[in-house]
Amino acid sequence: MDNRINEIRRQIRALRISMLEAEAIMREQINRDEDCAFVAGDILKMRVVMSRLVEERTVLGDNEPILVCFGSRRPRAQKPVVVPLAKRRPVFGEQLAR
Repeated sequence: MDNRINEIRRQIRALRISMLEAEAIMREQINRDEDCAFVAGDILKMRVVMSRLVEERTVLGDNEPILVCFGSRRPRAQKPVVVPLAKRRPVFGEQLAR
């Protein structure tokens, strides 16, 4: 029984990482205005598998949280700071002689 719980937990960890990677790919496709239907379908299939694994895990009596570290996330880039240019007045020849 304990081996089955450990196997389910291992499968859930692997599935979570796969889902995070697929979501990152889908976000990139959306940002490039590409079709992401295939990846979205895969994510939905993974969610179905995940829900079945969670149900089985709960039936076996395991309620401990499963922690997953997904280290490949990049920190978000800060927005560039836009500094407005100072307005300049045109300088004519008479003003330069003074």
